This record gives sequence, structure tokens and C-alpha cells, in this order.
Amino acid sequence: MGAVRRKDGVADLGGPGPEAAAGSVRFSDEEERGNDMSVWELIIIAVGLAMDAFAVSVCKGLSMKKMSWKHAGLAGLYFGGFQMLMPLLGYLLGTGFQDKITGIDHWIAFVLLGAIGANMIKESFSGEEETDASFDVKTMLLLAVATSIDALAVGVTFAFLRVHIILAVCLIGGITFVLSVAGVRVGNVFGSKYKSRAELAGGIILILMGLKILLDHLGILG
Repeated sequence: MGAVRRKDGVADLGGPGPEAAAGSVRFSDEEERGNDMSVWELIIIAVGLAMDAFAVSVCKGLSMKKMSWKHAGLAGLYFGGFQMLMPLLGYLLGTGFQDKITGIDHWIAFVLLGAIGANMIKESFSGEEETDASFDVKTMLLLAVATSIDALAVGVTFAFLRVHIILAVCLIGGITFVLSVAGVRVGNVFGSKYKSRAELAGGIILILMGLKILLDHLGILG
């Protein structure tokens, strides 16, 4: 087996050197990072998902005769807590069949986010939602589950995308907590003026994010 001589007189056995190997690894890492969902994209999705909880919190604040920060914090804990839990459950469910649908994962993300967004827009044009002033466990659990079902579906889409799930659920839960507390205050001071606008904005945000994911996958935005 003869070695190939380079001009500098050093033997080259034909294999890639350590720098070349390192370069290929770096390229691979950069390529993978390019597919990651950014923190700003996660924040935008979190705000969109939180709009349902914000709208219900506005109704809660509207039904209160006097502002109670204790109740506002309670609403934030219920809604924020379930908004953290549901995407994580959806992610775990999605990873179970992720490998089977890799070729159409971005289409699934687009359809789910689009459907959720369209439903939120539809709800924003529906009649006024009646919410009582009760903050008992049963009432708050039902409302928390109802406002976080969309987050469960979004969690499924996270399983098909390159998402840091712990960061994602923390952002979703934290932003929902803040907006829920703010929603109770807004409802108590301004009434239901901003409820429909919040749902409309949330729906538009989710549809646009779903469209961006699809266009990225098709190479139109890349």
C-alpha cells in the first residue's frame, strides 16, 4: 500500500484530516441549528396561545365587582400551569409517531396551527361569552382545560419540529400567567372591550406561524 506524496513531502493516506472532519461536524451542527425554532418564534406562538386565557380572564375581571389581585394571580396560576402541561403532553404523544410521518410533519404543523387560529378568529366574532365570578377549583379547572386544549395540539406539532420543549413550555406558561393576570385587570377596568380583539389577534398569529413553518420547509422563505 503506497502513500500518496504531497508537494510538501508529507505522506497523505487519502483520508480526511482532523480539520476537515471537524469542519464537517461544524457544518452539520450549523445546518441543524438553522432548522431550530427561534426563541422569538416560540414567544410569538406563546402569545397567540395565551389569547384564549386572556379573553376568559377579561370576562372574569368583568364579573368581579372589585379588583382582587389574589384572584388574578389564581387565574394566572391555573391558566399558565395548564398551558405548560398541555404542550408537554402533546409533545410526548407526538414523539410516539414522529418517525412515521417525517415527510409531512410541516404540513401537519401548518394544518393544526391554521385550524386552531381559524377557530379563534371564529370565536372572536361570536356572541359575548358569559363567565361567572366564581374562582372555585371546579370552575377554574374546567376553564383551564378548555383554554389549553389548543396548546395540546401545538405540543404535538413541536414533536415534528426542532423545538427545545422545556424552553417552549416555560415560555408558554410564563406568558400565559402574565397575560391572564393582566386580563383580569383589563376586564375589571375596561369591561369586555378587548376580549374579541385578543382572540382575533391570537388566531391571526397562529395562522401566520403555521404558514411560516410550511414556507420554510418548502424553501420559499429560506
